[in-house]
Amino acid sequence: MTKDAVQTQSDQAQFSVRVAKDAEDLRRAQRLRYDVFVEELGGDGPLVDHTARLERDRFDEIFDHLILADEIRHGEIVGVYRLMRDDQARETGQFYSEDEYDLSALKSSGRRLMELGRSCLAKGYRGGTAMYHLWTGLAQYIAKHEIEILFGVASFHGTDAKALAQPLSLLHHRHLAPETLRVRALAPHFQRMDLLPENAIDRRAAMLQVPSLIKAYLRLGGFVGEGAFIDHAFNTTDVCLVMDTARLSERQKSIYSKGVGA
Repeated sequence: MTKDAVQTQSDQAQFSVRVAKDAEDLRRAQRLRYDVFVEELGGDGPLVDHTARLERDRFDEIFDHLILADEIRHGEIVGVYRLMRDDQARETGQFYSEDEYDLSALKSSGRRLMELGRSCLAKGYRGGTAMYHLWTGLAQYIAKHEIEILFGVASFHGTDAKALAQPLSLLHHRHLAPETLRVRALAPHFQRMDLLPENAIDRRAAMLQVPSLIKAYLRLGGFVGEGAFIDHAFNTTDVCLVMDTARLSERQKSIYSKGVGA
């Protein structure tokens, strides 16, 4: 597993952020992922270990895992972000997202890519300062590795596209990626997102259904790919988020470098 020097600590010394340094760090991250993605959201997968309560997959040994620890609680891991640079993806032959999306537009761009995924916070740490510190560590990692394009799947809970017609249509009509960055969901799980015409969207109602992580990327100027991917194993409807760091305005760069709250 790649080691990295990225590390931050709050003024109150409550939170620290680092890249997982050993198998025990990874195991603790997988246990938090189990709590959130399996127990809380009803997900599953071929390598999920229900006995040991570990949410894992075949990509874990390739990804870097950015972990947030609560030092007041003796270093308990309360946040995770999984990161894969394009040089790491060459080791496994693909990005995780390629099981769901055609990434040809990104891979042919010739720019430095990094995939983000498995972002989660423990209950009791959402909507506060914890996400701020996790994003601060992420921003430092991106600067260190000179990443130009960020992407990754983010999820709506549930697989009923009709129930998500408002937010999916909003994302399609107002936040669709330009063609040069437009990834596309793979068949047979492709789900059209333009379920409603733009003039039928209730923007306020739609945004209330959009998960906070997706909202954060949209505030930073992020886009979504074409089509959603229905993931029955994880009980989610996924969209692929894409962000070109060169497109960030100075104000957005300031928000990004300081971290974005959940």
